[in-house]
Amino acid sequence: MTQSLSSFAELIRSAERTAVHLELRDIYAIPDEDEGFAAWRRGHRKDPDDPGSWWNPWLDLVQEITAKGVRLRRARIVGEPHSEYIRYEHSFTFTNIAAGEEIRWLPRRAASGLALPGNDFWLFDDRLVQFNVFDGEGRWVHTDRTDDTAVVGFCAESFEAVWARAVPHDTYTV
Repeated sequence: MTQSLSSFAELIRSAERTAVHLELRDIYAIPDEDEGFAAWRRGHRKDPDDPGSWWNPWLDLVQEITAKGVRLRRARIVGEPHSEYIRYEHSFTFTNIAAGEEIRWLPRRAASGLALPGNDFWLFDDRLVQFNVFDGEGRWVHTDRTDDTAVVGFCAESFEAVWARAVPHDTYTV
């Protein structure tokens, strides 16, 4: 994603209780992932028993904020059969969990009755939403932030509805 980790780190560090992330896409074209995705396509898989080979700055940040008591949850709404990118993403989600994130997956067909925003978002302490806007090819375009209580409330309700239906990572297979 083009937003720098340092600017996002400041935002996520401002969370005192909760940070939740809803992902709605089946593919993300994130330049930082190109090399890892290519390696995965060639058959490389991260070894859960070798964190030194896969630990990264994002995981440091996750560990930092969860250690101070912030509950970090991520829900992913995905199409089935899964896209190649979702299979790739699922293969290393154990790294996020090792750092302290809680992650669930919701098949898109199970989301049909839910009211959802048009863009992925982060919600911090039910006070601030950051929407991540992507183009049709999955490339990050920009972020929009709002503390409008109606939008914040809608996003909070949307996330909780998804979370209630979603399957925990350790029992969701791709």
